[in-house]
Amino acid sequence: MLLAIDVGNTNTVFAVHDGESWIAQWRSATDSTRTADEYAVWLSQLCQLDGVAMKEFHSCIISTVVPQARFNFRNLARRYLNVDPMFIGEEGVDLGVPIRIKRPEQAGADRLVNAVGAHVQYPGALVVVDSGTATTFDVVGPDGGFEGGIISPGINLSLRALHDAAASLPRIAIERPPSVIGKDTVSAMQSGIFLAYVDLIDGLIRRIKKEYAEPMTIIGTGGVASLFEGVSEEIDHFDSDVTIRGLLEIYNRNKPS
Repeated sequence: MLLAIDVGNTNTVFAVHDGESWIAQWRSATDSTRTADEYAVWLSQLCQLDGVAMKEFHSCIISTVVPQARFNFRNLARRYLNVDPMFIGEEGVDLGVPIRIKRPEQAGADRLVNAVGAHVQYPGALVVVDSGTATTFDVVGPDGGFEGGIISPGINLSLRALHDAAASLPRIAIERPPSVIGKDTVSAMQSGIFLAYVDLIDGLIRRIKKEYAEPMTIIGTGGVASLFEGVSEEIDHFDSDVTIRGLLEIYNRNKPS
């Protein structure tokens, strides 16, 4: 079995593939100080609950945007899974797609994995909108090439900044407001955060489409993408498995014969 790990700034996703399908998936808060031993205890308990045997893991692939976490995840794989993990971005790991930006080494591992995961599922030119700590808009060419994109603050980050900077504004849950014009502080904040983000997403997608000048399919993914389902007018498909699908594809392209 393959253990795929996607380490984001806020959350880390662990997913298990048995060679035919994904059989388990768990999410943990990202903590770069958590040791391999602590992760092993947590992972072994979840494996037991889902009837997965850690001793059956034969391989591990990891994507991380948190450099400080590499050491502990490498130790987790080596000490508790008895495998040498494959890291996205390390020498010898071929993504199988061209990277068409001025500084390819600056492309985030998560964005490249998303490009691969989206391309194997959807034909033609794509935009992958990944809503997490940051909201990223990544353009994928018809051949799967990574062509650049946009990075903006995530919705939770903006909400936290508003609360932290304004003494009288409360911390609120992100919800669709009952009307555009808020009738109290909470509904006014919900309108200013939620609807502004929907318009940010749809507006930037329209600008990308205009500049790219050929038909594009828009894919929404990420930890908070479900907030915008049924509200965004531009996102064609919401797909929570883009990243782990990309990790599986990259592993298959690089696994020993």
